[in-house]
Amino acid sequence: MLYREAGDFKTSYAKDNQTFPIRFDRWGYFALLAVAFLVVPFVINDYWASAVLLPFLIYSIAALGLNILTGYCGQVSLGTGGFMAVGAYSCYKLMTAFPEVSIVIHVLLAGGITAGVGLLFGLPSLRIKGFYLAVATLAAQFFLVWLFNKVGWFYNYSASGQISSAPRSVLGFEVTGPTASAAAKYLICLSFVVVMAWLARNLTRGSYGRKWMAIRDMDIAAEIIGVNPLAAKLSAFAVSSFFVGVSGALFFSVYLGAVEVGEVFGIQKSFLVLFMIIIGGLGSILGSFAGAAFIVLLPVFLKNVLVGSFGWATDLAAHLEIMTLGGLIMMFLILEPHGLAQYWRTTKEKLRLWPFPH
Repeated sequence: MLYREAGDFKTSYAKDNQTFPIRFDRWGYFALLAVAFLVVPFVINDYWASAVLLPFLIYSIAALGLNILTGYCGQVSLGTGGFMAVGAYSCYKLMTAFPEVSIVIHVLLAGGITAGVGLLFGLPSLRIKGFYLAVATLAAQFFLVWLFNKVGWFYNYSASGQISSAPRSVLGFEVTGPTASAAAKYLICLSFVVVMAWLARNLTRGSYGRKWMAIRDMDIAAEIIGVNPLAAKLSAFAVSSFFVGVSGALFFSVYLGAVEVGEVFGIQKSFLVLFMIIIGGLGSILGSFAGAAFIVLLPVFLKNVLVGSFGWATDLAAHLEIMTLGGLIMMFLILEPHGLAQYWRTTKEKLRLWPFPH
């Protein structure tokens, strides 16, 4: 009905292998970007920014990073919250040490520092895998949270133990601090998301992505055909940690403004990002966005419907949210392991063949 390919010819391998080979998809993508950059900043308010858009954008980057490691390379990680904390505290130390440097550079450098830490904690993946690797990354999660709690240098020996983001501007617009506008925060996060999604898409479709997927599908066979498991696994940990570090830096500096590591980047954050890629779809860029959108919108929907419309108690709605999330995760693991992304792919195929038999 919508996807008609008559007259949509491919005259080169590059065109046949592009991200959006169907013209309708390309125009839809450009239209979505135009609305996101040119329309949403003028209609956004503080509620939509803090409750929906900013967490969706930042969690999307974290989900992209974890999906590269778990979905594409097959290395299970439960340390996402700890690596987000590394990005947040690295950004804080850089902001206080070099106040004249742009916040964009601080966020990227924080991602680079997190990549180095992820590389270090990725070394056990050369000897262990599966459940044992998950336990090793879980140990990294607890160790990093303990480190940031106990070593006062990381939070500049603040009496409260919190780190706070100072006001910083990009192109004359304040994007961090208490007086930053919702539109400015949204645009800086959206810009990072577009660049990071483009980077993830190109990495997963290139030689690195093929090596990661070979290790994921059968590591022994991959090594036999010439894939270096050392380079493949460590590169996946480094790239994944870079993405997660950038999301942690944005979560601290742009979204929250002040954090305490135990409350914000605890083990529940690691599970939350893991649930995003399970529901959205492992090994899918689209699945990372779909899972982040679902996890962010579910509590907002339940709160507005159950608490706002039906007058339920807030704690009861919160318990129902956890039960619903757990039930959906079991449903997706049983019925559709490839998540929401696979449902979208199936729907597109049906639309392309309609009205002919499937």
